Amino acid sequence: MKKQKIAITLDESLIGFLDEMAKGNRSQYLNNLLTEHRNKIIEEQLIASLSEETQDPQYQQEIQAWDEVVGDGINEEE
Repeated sequence: MKKQKIAITLDESLIGFLDEMAKGNRSQYLNNLLTEHRNKIIEEQLIASLSEETQDPQYQQEIQAWDEVVGDGINEEE
């Protein structure tokens, strides 16, 4: 994946923590931390969206209609 160098400003207390946790590779540690956080946010958004869909009667009717026809023609003798 393409990387880009940036400059950030952190509280001094966080720099010590970062160095302790990063074990010499700040960039990799921050990259991993942000990737995990992004994945958590995406998962939360997906769960919220799926939750909304389960509460939508129109969507549920559509799913039921598709479930009834999903197997049509499969393993049908010619």
